[in-house]
Amino acid sequence: MTSWVPHTEQETAEMLEQIGLSSLDELFEVIPAALRLAGGLAMEDGIPEPEVLDHFADLAAGNTPVGRDLICFAGAGAYDHEAPAVTRALASRSELVTAYTPYQAEVAQGVLQALFEYQTMVARLAGLDVANASLYDGAHALVEGVNLASAATGRRSVWVSEGVNPRWLQCLATASRGTRQDSDVRLVPLDPCTGATSWPELEPPGDGGDLPGAVVVANPNYLGCLEEMDRAAGVAGACGAELIVVFDPVCAGIISSPGAYGASIAVGEGQALGAPLSFGGPYLGLFACAMRHVRRIPGRIVGQTIDTDAKTAYVTTLRAREQDIRRERASSNVCTNETLLAVGAAIQMAWLGTSGLAEIALRSARGTRYCRDALLSIPGVEPMTTAPALREIAVRTPVTGETIVERMIDDGFLAGVPLTLGAAPSGFEGGLLVAVTERRTRAEIDSYAAAFEKAARP
Repeated sequence: MTSWVPHTEQETAEMLEQIGLSSLDELFEVIPAALRLAGGLAMEDGIPEPEVLDHFADLAAGNTPVGRDLICFAGAGAYDHEAPAVTRALASRSELVTAYTPYQAEVAQGVLQALFEYQTMVARLAGLDVANASLYDGAHALVEGVNLASAATGRRSVWVSEGVNPRWLQCLATASRGTRQDSDVRLVPLDPCTGATSWPELEPPGDGGDLPGAVVVANPNYLGCLEEMDRAAGVAGACGAELIVVFDPVCAGIISSPGAYGASIAVGEGQALGAPLSFGGPYLGLFACAMRHVRRIPGRIVGQTIDTDAKTAYVTTLRAREQDIRRERASSNVCTNETLLAVGAAIQMAWLGTSGLAEIALRSARGTRYCRDALLSIPGVEPMTTAPALREIAVRTPVTGETIVERMIDDGFLAGVPLTLGAAPSGFEGGLLVAVTERRTRAEIDSYAAAFEKAARP
């Protein structure tokens, strides 16, 4: 067996010098030592395939998967929603597992039609005119939305609510440097009591800063709180900025769409639409916008037309906006999408329909309320927010969130997501973020609360 080394020692040394490191070991120090493989997989050369498979099965057995061994009350952007058997069965059919890109439209009509239907349903959920055929994940969709707004308005400044997922904000901060737009991101804090965004006065900032080209708000936000969307829309309107709303496709079943509040761009994470948690991916970025932005919309778009026989046909369209054609004038360098996951999301949305999506959202909301009441009856557990919440709540506990999570593993629960420094809006560190989806039964919530009371003891 031969090995292929893509970089020479000299190239590796030059790359390390460029980023200010002295060794590859130093590069990987950010990964906890317990998670690093010292000396590789410790496998002998020439082992028969069955033994290799058995070895990897033993390694996989060290995981504690959600659904089989753990009841999941964690969320923070990835949720344990039900993926019906029909979604899994249809999405796995060979007709829908296609090549990387449907360049030959005449042999990819089924996939193209499925993506067209996906776009239609996403646009309706967002309350906007047009959607693309998906992006890589929610964080990527946010970055592309800000890039579009900056290109459309010609302004570098962006006001972003701290209620947006902190990890998405990290991606945005990274992507805002070195791009053509080179955005200047200003974070707008959350109210320490309500948990909703404390928007500034409508006048321009007093420090002489530029007016924003985009105002970004998540509804519901990272803490599960519903935002005052009229207020966010008012700030964007007063500044002449594009309003970007980070929306959740399940919650959209019972709350007003981004377009209803005047948003011109809507972005979101589509994992809840039939995709499993899968240890964090691959996921699905949702992106919709007003028609005036259609020539700047990032990624792939599928359009409906007629062929030479006057029959309905589907094609990828508006490619002239992409970077391989527009080059430096393009506002995005993305020209692909998450086809398989988008098709799965289309199947899930079509199967649920309007009433099914609303039912899932309502069941999640009612379960969240029931869970909140149960947790707040535990001595020492307090709410971190007062704004109305949907599917997710933030609570402060007598011990740290990390301790709660660690203690409840043995009871069979993934207790939530700790609100740690750097992974929580400023002022909300130290608590625990708890999510309840339609999969959680009353009996599970009761058992969870009983285990939580035991785990929360100092």
